[in-house]
Amino acid sequence: MAGLPIVDSGDLSPPAAARPAWLRVRAPGAGRPAELRALLAERRLHTVCSSAACPNLAECWSAGTATFMILGNECTRACRFCDVKTSRAPAAVDLDEPARLAEAAALLELAHVVITSVTRDDLADGGARQFARCLEAVRARLPHATLEVLVPDFGGDHALLQLVLDARPDVLAHNLETCERLTPQIRSGASYRGSLSLLAAVKRRAPAVKRKTGLMLGLGERDDEVIEALQDARAAGVELVTLGQYLRPSPWNAPVARYLPPERFVELGAIARALGFLHVESGPLVRSSYHAEQALLP
Repeated sequence: MAGLPIVDSGDLSPPAAARPAWLRVRAPGAGRPAELRALLAERRLHTVCSSAACPNLAECWSAGTATFMILGNECTRACRFCDVKTSRAPAAVDLDEPARLAEAAALLELAHVVITSVTRDDLADGGARQFARCLEAVRARLPHATLEVLVPDFGGDHALLQLVLDARPDVLAHNLETCERLTPQIRSGASYRGSLSLLAAVKRRAPAVKRKTGLMLGLGERDDEVIEALQDARAAGVELVTLGQYLRPSPWNAPVARYLPPERFVELGAIARALGFLHVESGPLVRSSYHAEQALLP
């Protein structure tokens, strides 16, 4: 690791009782956020912004951007970090959803459209065909927009991943979420090595598609484990990465082990850039789709 900024891997600050000042955000109010909420409700669409209690909701909605969440708002897994509801029998796939999503994206005049989903282990295709339908519908309405998908692991079936790649997204993201040691505790039904394999498969199968992943910090990982995860992601061909602070959404979710100060995110972001990532978003409030469009700027 010669030449990389030094980060103290032994500093695991005790958890704080309250969020520090740099994590305080304003609640969404009237104006643009209210208009977007009404538009989404009218078209029966979900966003990860509201379903996963994203702290950037007010900022992003005020700017007229949102991350669409398809395949309903109930997940078949129960990850310890996530605020999305869990269900063993989510609703059936809504085949009209792609058209409504594309219409909403067109009304918002989005230049970059981000689509994610709940995990649907109940579906034979894991929801891959719905991702493809949504990509095709948005491209038909907004031919000049860039398209990003944040996909689940599809149970490790790379043939299902190929269905999404065949619809030609510009960016395919899949989050490691945390370090290898903590993955069994934090990610329900997921595999750290399986996620790396999926990301590496994107590079082999569709090298023109940008690969992206994200890590949450503050779950109990050491800084050397963060660096190891970044190295593993680069070895898998990942080009874009996000680093953000984990915030506990409910008492059921995993507790926050530490709050990293903004300067620590600056240091870790510098390490990621030194490792060769083409675009890095690193900060306490950064989430997977935060400033997503900037990763494709020349």
